Amino acid sequence: MFDQKEMQKRMTKTVESFKEDIGKIRAGRANPRILDDITFEYYGVQTPLAHAATINVPEARLITIQPWDAKNLKPIEKALLASDLGITPSNDGKVIRLPFPPLTEERRKELVKEMNKRLEEARIAVRNIRRDGMDEIAKAEKSNEMTEDDRRDAEDELQKLTDRFIKDLDALGKEKEKELLEI
Repeated sequence: MFDQKEMQKRMTKTVESFKEDIGKIRAGRANPRILDDITFEYYGVQTPLAHAATINVPEARLITIQPWDAKNLKPIEKALLASDLGITPSNDGKVIRLPFPPLTEERRKELVKEMNKRLEEARIAVRNIRRDGMDEIAKAEKSNEMTEDDRRDAEDELQKLTDRFIKDLDALGKEKEKELLEI
C-alpha cells in the first residue's frame, strides 16, 4: 500500500543529506564541518577530531584545534596533512591553526561545478523515491486496494511532494552557489 508519509520522510532525508554534503564544501570561509570526516589514531582507534579536541573559528579564515590531551597534537597534525583539505596546519605546541587562503576565481567555479553535481544526484534520488511511490500506487490499484480516481489523486499528491522537495534542493543549491562565488 502507498504511504505518502514514508515518501515524504525519505525525501526529507535526501534534502538533509544534501544540506550536510554541501556544508562540507569550503567557500573561502573557515567552516569547522570540513573537519567532520577527518580521524586520527588515538590509542589504536581511529577517532574523529571533534571527539578529542576543541574546534573553534576565531576569525573568518582560521580554524583552531586544541587537543584535550597534548600528546594528540602530532597525530592530529599528521591526519590533517594526510587529508585532502589542501591546507597546511601550523602548530605552536598547544593549538593547531588552519589558515584558509582566499579562493581563486577558478577554484570557486570548480566548487560550484562540484556542488551542482551533488545537487543533480540529490534531485535524482528524490525522483527515484517518486518512482518507487508511483510503483506502489500502481500495485495498489492492480490489487484493487484503490480506485482509478484514488490512484490519480495519489499520483498528483506524490508529484506535488516531489516538486516541493526539488524546489527546496534548488534553493539550497542557489544559496550555496551564491556563497561560493562571493568575493
